[in-house]
Amino acid sequence: MWQGQIIKALSGFYYIDYKGSIYQTRARGNFRNRKITPLVGDFVAFESTNKTDGYVLEMLPRKNELIRPAVANIDLGVVVTSCVEPLFSFNLLDRFLVTLESKKIKPVIYITKLDLASAEVIEKMEKMRSYYEKIGYPVYFSNEEGSEKIRRLFKNQLTVFMGQSGAGKSTLLNEILPELDLEVGVISNALGRGKHTTRHVELLTIDGGLVADTPGFSSIEFLEMSVEELPKQFPEFVRAAEHCKFRECQHRKEPKCQVKEEVSTGEILANRYDNYLQFYEEISNRKPMYNKKNK
Repeated sequence: MWQGQIIKALSGFYYIDYKGSIYQTRARGNFRNRKITPLVGDFVAFESTNKTDGYVLEMLPRKNELIRPAVANIDLGVVVTSCVEPLFSFNLLDRFLVTLESKKIKPVIYITKLDLASAEVIEKMEKMRSYYEKIGYPVYFSNEEGSEKIRRLFKNQLTVFMGQSGAGKSTLLNEILPELDLEVGVISNALGRGKHTTRHVELLTIDGGLVADTPGFSSIEFLEMSVEELPKQFPEFVRAAEHCKFRECQHRKEPKCQVKEEVSTGEILANRYDNYLQFYEEISNRKPMYNKKNK
């Protein structure tokens, strides 16, 4: 029995990287009975008599997973967002960041289309970068050799991409790996809003790391997170909360809330706080879900 990592899943076959060689395998029949679905990125125990006839025997512990793209054990999430065409959205950016934080995935922000932006928009992006870097998120601009800087982060990490439709995810991936030849503009629409599930995900080795070869997803809902967990996904809230009057302060109507105080002084960005309140309401009003998630 060997241990390797799934780098591609297609038509019921799982392709496992073991010491630089790829083995084609199937999952044991009892996986389905136990409602276990291996994902690309999973580490597994498997056996094989040759490179085309093996079986996945056991799933090793999974540290995280995303549904879109269906990848497990992710280290780095690159959030690609445009400053124009489509317009920059603080709300969408924060949705991605909150989701990545909840999955313990390190976020990186990549801003595209600055060559099309006015001086006013560029100034807005510079202010945005200053704030988000202050709270711990690296921000790269496409007009500053950003794709090369992103590429340098790949080593020893599994990276996925995400962002709004039309933001330039495919363009960025094509710059990093031209042989992918992703269809720019069309692929975002095809993969957005859940339609991309027909495309298989494959992990590619780039600069000593693994990169998912799909632009990922463009919209997001908080289907798993609780209102108690939400404030813990905002790094600046976590820091400020140490000085709130109540230990489990939700930073809404409570008195002597340090988060609200820092919003009033401008130390915490008002847009971030407004998005937090909106996300809080969304989660509070979410319809109950029955747990059908595969373990």
